[in-house]
Amino acid sequence: MGELGLADTNGILALPWVRPDRTSAGLGWDRVYVSRQRERPYRAEFGAARSHQLILHLDGPVTVRRGVGTAREQSRRMPAGGLFLQPSHAELSVELGGALDTVHVYLADDAVQDAAGAHAPVRLAEELGSHDPLLEQLVLGLDGVVRDWAPSARTYADQLGALVAAQLVRHHRAGHVPEPEPARGLSDRQFAAVRDLMAERLAEPVPLADLAALAGLSVSQFSRRFKARTGLPPHRYLLRLRVERAGLLLRTGDDPIAEIAVRCGFSHQEHLTRVLRAQLGTTPAALRRSG
Repeated sequence: MGELGLADTNGILALPWVRPDRTSAGLGWDRVYVSRQRERPYRAEFGAARSHQLILHLDGPVTVRRGVGTAREQSRRMPAGGLFLQPSHAELSVELGGALDTVHVYLADDAVQDAAGAHAPVRLAEELGSHDPLLEQLVLGLDGVVRDWAPSARTYADQLGALVAAQLVRHHRAGHVPEPEPARGLSDRQFAAVRDLMAERLAEPVPLADLAALAGLSVSQFSRRFKARTGLPPHRYLLRLRVERAGLLLRTGDDPIAEIAVRCGFSHQEHLTRVLRAQLGTTPAALRRSG
């Protein structure tokens, strides 16, 4: 699957006055596209897209109307933190009543159906002005990954996308979906294969889809079963492996700290220092001195 991009969206971001501050274009994300920008007032109609559209309002209040000129027209005075949800494969007529800072997240439909599991296919609801604190934090998290992008964060970005899909299925679908059954953990064979791959690719981006395929599972199934087995989501476990390897190299060798950082999947020496301080309460130099 190729990168999800502007061509997979419904066209709001292609309006001539939209100038994104940052987007996920070029990062290789195949299920999620993220863009942060300042929008101007407009009224327009857009064709159906293959992706679901989730918009987080960063300021406000501002009036938004959808279904303009139809029997289903809605109008809301939306505050900061308000969410706008447009399902895939549905046309959109919308009016934005004032200037607005937004984060747009576009999610491939297969990510949503994957999250639905045995309950697929599902259809998401059309929402205007809904409020979901968890979804808001996930959207801000994706924007933060774009802002501070490092290739080693690929697994984390995939995990955030999977969590967005799961939250949409549980709380923002058209109709009710039963709660998923508690996940059983990965088998010994699956876990060993995944852990070996993580260890081999510490210095590389590790897409969640690669780990899931190795275990013979969908991304959503893999994430749940991995956490049931380890108590950690995949990106946190991978970070722990990177920290462990860096600590071993620092204590037992004399290679430059910057070289060790890159070898263990950190963007640079300062990145390694920040993580070690947060995870272990120490620094690379102090670990080296401890022997």
